[in-house]
Amino acid sequence: MSINRIGVGPRMSQAVVHGDTVFVSGTVADKAAGKSVGDQTKEILGIIDEILAKAGSDKTKLISANVWLVDIKTFAEMNAVWDAWVAQGHTPARATVEAKLAAPQYAVEIACVAAR
Repeated sequence: MSINRIGVGPRMSQAVVHGDTVFVSGTVADKAAGKSVGDQTKEILGIIDEILAKAGSDKTKLISANVWLVDIKTFAEMNAVWDAWVAQGHTPARATVEAKLAAPQYAVEIACVAAR
């Protein structure tokens, strides 16, 4: 079975496709870095949409998602954007935790797995 990598970098790929499964790496907001959790979440979900499209998938095929928040008090703000984006009836298994992220300008990071 082949492995296809999307957005290959020196340390990681944006996504890896193996068979009919798409693994999307932890994604952060670049343009909205330093802005609100809502702004960052909106950008991240847009990036995930683009990555899934490149992999031949979309958000209706999400299997699981992991969300990391720098401050769990922003859970409702992140969820407001998530709920407007996620395809109702196709919601993935999801976990959300509070964690320190790689750089202080990032308030949220999201990784997911989808089918093709």
